[in-house]
Amino acid sequence: MDNKLNNIYCKRNIGMMMDLYELTMANGYFKQEKKDTTKVAFDVFFRKNPDQGGFSIFAGLEQVIEYIEGLHFSDEDVAYLKSLNLFTEDFLEYLRDFKFTGDVYAFREGTVMYPNEPIITVVADLIQAQIVETEILAQVNHQSLIATKARRIVKAAGDRPVSDFGARRAHNNDAAIYGARAAVIGGVNGTATVSAGQYFDIPVGGTMAHSWVMYYEDEITSFRKFAEIYPDNCILLVDTYDVLKSGVPNAIKVFDEMKAKNIKSKNFGIRIDSGDLAYLTKATRKMLDEAGYPDAKIVISNSLDEYTIASILGQGGQVDSFGVGERMITSKSEPVFGAVYKLCAVEKDGNMEPRIKISEAVEKITNPGIKDVYRIYNEDGQAIADLITKKGEEVNVQEKYRFIDPEKPWKKREFVNCTAKKLQVQVIKNGKRIYENEKVTDIADYVREQLDNEIWAEEQRFENPHRHYVDMSRDYFEMKMKMLEK
Repeated sequence: MDNKLNNIYCKRNIGMMMDLYELTMANGYFKQEKKDTTKVAFDVFFRKNPDQGGFSIFAGLEQVIEYIEGLHFSDEDVAYLKSLNLFTEDFLEYLRDFKFTGDVYAFREGTVMYPNEPIITVVADLIQAQIVETEILAQVNHQSLIATKARRIVKAAGDRPVSDFGARRAHNNDAAIYGARAAVIGGVNGTATVSAGQYFDIPVGGTMAHSWVMYYEDEITSFRKFAEIYPDNCILLVDTYDVLKSGVPNAIKVFDEMKAKNIKSKNFGIRIDSGDLAYLTKATRKMLDEAGYPDAKIVISNSLDEYTIASILGQGGQVDSFGVGERMITSKSEPVFGAVYKLCAVEKDGNMEPRIKISEAVEKITNPGIKDVYRIYNEDGQAIADLITKKGEEVNVQEKYRFIDPEKPWKKREFVNCTAKKLQVQVIKNGKRIYENEKVTDIADYVREQLDNEIWAEEQRFENPHRHYVDMSRDYFEMKMKMLEK
């Protein structure tokens, strides 16, 4: 990633982006003289995949690292906090010199991930670990949600390009910009959001709106003017008046005029933004082909998602690419990702002692302790399960390796002739980045590589996807059970 461009927008001071209780708890810990004496560990994980899908995509790590590295409180921030009359003077002075000096471990950005495994682990002094909660969750929840939704839409489109058209329907400019970044991680080919292209070095594209057509006295004149200025990006919007009686015939006239002038366009065609898109694209394709333009592209937009795209293509719709807006940038079908930040260990006598949260809702019982997470692959290189172990526990899946399925612990389970890859890597050490940032397009390539080569097709279907197993080592499972009994 080009840091110079990225820093234009992303290096804002967002140190105060937190829930007030982060500060009330921090002030309470400070009064008990625990600011530099107690180390803790928090896990970030989520409980279910959106849209009842079979997997999710981890996104937002780069912004988490940038936030933690730059975390500080300005004089204006401290003055505002003082005005709340909640905090002691010595705590406010502590905040003036605040820096994060802990360690952070995380999955590589773009990793295909599953519920209840720690995708980020923060190990730091108690106050430091508490203060970073809200912004970490905000970045991970938003970008992981959009990346996952984008992947579903891209899958529905098959080999046809998908572009992000969502900025004007996003919840604000940050949601548009970071949503575009996440959508590219999820597999879209580019975005219409210019600032996202600038900040993250991702492809941008776009042609005209209905206002261009309406400005001129007639449609044909608007098309001629556009073709004259942009002959190599001549995608004409044909649904301002009547797609089949006016828009497409006028577009064909302009293409005829370009041909007569020996103008060979690198990219030309039409876009339809309303109406019965399956029917209109089939009729349009026939008209373009009969006019001698089989290479003219048909682009469609207008409230698309994975289900409408699948329906249009299933009806024989003739589409070369899709522009997807509101339903992707807001993940309209399920707009909440639900990652949480839970305490998993507290330092005691030099050791990190596990902690567990218990709930009447079984799915809300946490996995205690600092953990390792492995992805287990069979001999064909396909991911057959993930495995949670105690930190540093030896895992040898070349031999017979017994493990526990936490949902069916009575069954005998084992891996044989497998390989294991540890998923978490250290990204921040003593408050400093040690993780090399990646271009967004490289992260997208990593996502595609996993889904093409490692993740079962059965996990990627929309309806009743196969459940990916997140298993536990026997030692880890026994430790958790003893804590529950205690």
